[in-house]
Amino acid sequence: MATIRRKTKVIKIGKVHIGGNFPVAIQSMVKCKVSDTEAAIQQIKRLEKCGCEIVRAAIKDKSDAAALKKIKSKISIPIVADIHFDWHLALTAIENGVDKIRLNPGNIYKKEQIKEVVSAAKMHHIPIRVGLNSGSLPGVKYQVSGVKKGIDQRLVKGALDYIKILEGFGFYDIVISLKASNIPDMVHAYRKMSEACEYPFHLGLTATGLPEQGAIKSSIAVGALLLDGIGDTIRISLTDKPESEIKIARDILQALNLRHFGPEIISCPTCGRCEVDLIKIVRDLESKLSTVNCELSTRPPKVAVMGCVVNGPGEAKEADIGIAFGKNAGLLFKKGKAKSRVLFKDSVNTLLKEIRRINV
Repeated sequence: MATIRRKTKVIKIGKVHIGGNFPVAIQSMVKCKVSDTEAAIQQIKRLEKCGCEIVRAAIKDKSDAAALKKIKSKISIPIVADIHFDWHLALTAIENGVDKIRLNPGNIYKKEQIKEVVSAAKMHHIPIRVGLNSGSLPGVKYQVSGVKKGIDQRLVKGALDYIKILEGFGFYDIVISLKASNIPDMVHAYRKMSEACEYPFHLGLTATGLPEQGAIKSSIAVGALLLDGIGDTIRISLTDKPESEIKIARDILQALNLRHFGPEIISCPTCGRCEVDLIKIVRDLESKLSTVNCELSTRPPKVAVMGCVVNGPGEAKEADIGIAFGKNAGLLFKKGKAKSRVLFKDSVNTLLKEIRRINV
């Protein structure tokens, strides 16, 4: 069953459109000081190569903001300036060609300062992301009948209050993010916010921990919202190199059938009935699939690699291409029909050959 996307306003970030019926875009963040321009440029180029579509950069001081001009001239994807505490940095970033501004309502909240940023953003036709984080919520007491509101409610209230300020200045090119490190807080906040406005959302779970744990947490949180049709851009925050964030983001979107980046491999977990080294085959196949160009496919092929005769033939028949193994060899299926016997040693090359034929 296809996911029905939440209806949202379309926002343009550089050459990338988000919201509406546009694909969920993948973001990451520069993980070095932006004023080290060569390091930042090289990192962004690596991100571009592995599929990043929007990149955010922490603008800590004037040297970072000024460096954006040179960086912009060397990269192909839009760059977002991440602004905290000093609203003047947003103005400098805009002057140096940034494609979007992120403001934190927790530390940039004076109306006269916001008005200046809005005026510059309007003049240069760039959007503003209202980016809340549970670690730096606006310092306002949210009480109902003497009971303190939960993080999710405070995130939503903080966002709505800030949006009201922006709209009061006639500004509507807005993106919203409501990040928390706790999965229920984050998911509930976005669900509540989805009922309150039609602005597009940037999804992300923050402070997720080490890579494996972060990937699991983010897959649960971001995946739950995407299944609800909520979310227009995503960033998978990991304590790891930024390229790893892109891989997990792509895997999540492909698993949910929201986007396709290459052939999908389905394989059995193996058990005592398996009589071949199935793990070796799957890893070898995955490493070689990077040579197969599926960019133009409307739906890249599903490839089944199964290790026994119980569920193997059925799964292989349902896939576009599949092999169900017995001892030392397997039966090749194509479009649901058995085609030929394939030796274990020839299986990966055979599958790659058939995948290429599909994508000709």
